[in-house]
Amino acid sequence: PGCRDCHPGPDLSPSLQGLAAPSPLEAFFHGDQLLQQQADTLLGTASPSRRVRIMVTLPTETATDQTLLRQLLTQHVECVRINCAHDSPEIWEQMIRNVRQVEVETQQSCKICMDLGGPKPRLLAVVKPHARRLFSGDQILLSRDAPDRVSSTLPFRAQCSMPDIFDQVQVGAQVWIDDGRIGTDVVEKQAEGLVLQVRHVAPKGGKLRSGHGLNFPDTVIHTSPLTPEDYQHLPFVAAHADIIGYSFVQTAQDIELLQQELQRLRGSEANAIALVAKIETQEAIRNLPEMIIQAAGQQPFGVMIARGDLAVEITYQRLAEMQEEILWICEAAHVPVIWATQVLETLAKKGIPSRAEITDAAMAERAECVMLNKGPFIVEAVQILEDVLERMQTHQLKKTPQLRALRSWIDSCHS
Repeated sequence: PGCRDCHPGPDLSPSLQGLAAPSPLEAFFHGDQLLQQQADTLLGTASPSRRVRIMVTLPTETATDQTLLRQLLTQHVECVRINCAHDSPEIWEQMIRNVRQVEVETQQSCKICMDLGGPKPRLLAVVKPHARRLFSGDQILLSRDAPDRVSSTLPFRAQCSMPDIFDQVQVGAQVWIDDGRIGTDVVEKQAEGLVLQVRHVAPKGGKLRSGHGLNFPDTVIHTSPLTPEDYQHLPFVAAHADIIGYSFVQTAQDIELLQQELQRLRGSEANAIALVAKIETQEAIRNLPEMIIQAAGQQPFGVMIARGDLAVEITYQRLAEMQEEILWICEAAHVPVIWATQVLETLAKKGIPSRAEITDAAMAERAECVMLNKGPFIVEAVQILEDVLERMQTHQLKKTPQLRALRSWIDSCHS
């Protein structure tokens, strides 16, 4: 039994006439074409020399000086980003006016993405011993209210900007501070707040400062993705932005909430505004297919892999794996992806890239757009990123190797 010589089984070869004819080549590439069409609609047409678009976060100075904008658009930057967590509507309006003027001058179109701040938990008032750093084993009282400086409780005390979180966090849960630089565990819940014990910090200690971000990777935070500040900013954003960056969005209901607000503000024109869901939490990854269904059928839609908070939320060692899964899901759904956070950051800030940054930029070629943050050497960063993207697109298209001829060593021998 099981031997093909003794038991050959039924002969299926004669009846091939009922099989469907092979799909034409155009049908095979139809998905790629749909994705490119969606990327063009969301982010603008890419530079003729490369497939992947470049987005740059604008510094405040672009409100009063067009020099940087002129350099960026001359380098064919397709999209600029305004972070609504900083500055004011008056400054944003000046930035946008300058972008539109430089567009006309350079004959280069440029999309404007405005990021809503979202409900990012942060430290507010901080009380600590003078010049004292945090070390492993130290405890911090994370409180609902501003800490009393003369209190006899724990020497390290800090207020959390989102007090509704306290009812959702349980003893034993992790709390990370300052983009993962300080790792703590909840060891006790008090009426005042949470007692955190430090278990991960640099050997020379860590600094506890007002403004440091908080992450709660073991806790699904149930809170509105639109803060009171976001509601204040939305009328301006809806009137001026080509793209809205949606921070800390986690569910399809979160997408629907913003869609309803845009409908209220823009009426029949609401669906012309593009949305980008910033994937920053485990919950957002779990609900990504449902968010795509909610958004992509109604308006231009994209996904940003926001690797800063995401790395802390899912652990650094899982970040690369999750990047792959997000890229796969979005490619299957014909949804453009923006590769973001710390891309060529050392280069943009200090003028010289790290070796690992160049490899990261090369990997970013599989997305539809790469986002650079601001820095004094941002123009140089754009130039190098463009060069890397142009070289890598001959080797790789999304997940598919291009198998191009490897001639670099020959060129080197004859140079």
